Amino acid sequence: MILFSSALELELNNVNIMNNLIIDAATDKIFLSVIIDKNIYTCSHENSKSNFEKLIILITDFLNKNKTSFDEIDKIYVNRGPGSFAGIRNSLSIVKGLFLTQKIDYYCFSFLDFDKSTNIKYEDVPILCDKFKIKKNLIKPLYLS
Repeated sequence: MILFSSALELELNNVNIMNNLIIDAATDKIFLSVIIDKNIYTCSHENSKSNFEKLIILITDFLNKNKTSFDEIDKIYVNRGPGSFAGIRNSLSIVKGLFLTQKIDYYCFSFLDFDKSTNIKYEDVPILCDKFKIKKNLIKPLYLS
């Protein structure tokens, strides 16, 4: 499924697109999105303990289904919260592991980082991280108490 209805679509079309993976396990769903050559593919899974235990498998299967691999991913964007402690912890651990083994830079974002932006879509996250100068390879999780 290709989704391309974002408010930032024009800006997205005018920038040098890299292959980006977006992971959000902070909410009631585990959300995955990959942007490859301006095409956007998404999937979601139930936010459950069994899915957290196999999160890397879900991500790998998702990439394989969309005919890509970690070798082709340039950047990873991961939601750092606020939200589910287990979801945030597991997704950050996976992203940090991928950084160490695959040398893929990552950006930890929170929707709270995007000052006064409304109706944010996941495909907007790479542009918004650049716009709001989110630092790469820095983890600062926000957990709900």
